[in-house]
Amino acid sequence: MSRICREDVERVAKLARLRLSPGEAEAMTADLERILGYVDLLDEVDTTEVEATAHVVPMTTPLRADEPSGELSPESAVANAPAFEGTAFAVPKVLDEEAEG
Repeated sequence: MSRICREDVERVAKLARLRLSPGEAEAMTADLERILGYVDLLDEVDTTEVEATAHVVPMTTPLRADEPSGELSPESAVANAPAFEGTAFAVPKVLDEEAEG
């Protein structure tokens, strides 16, 4: 019994804004059905004695000291900006009028 039908694949493709040809929809349906079959196979594996892990080998996160470094000049700060005026970042205007306080 198939758990995924072509209509399901077409619906999800439409939601994802993907355009699938009829052949692609059929192939995707078959692929997804095979994936679910493999998940069923994995579900049969006895994992009661297996400890939950995030990685198969112990890993630590290397940390460095949180120390300040040299100051960044205003010119250096804007050097790679898409747009700047002098030492300020130039951004598009987002308000039509200045808000009254």
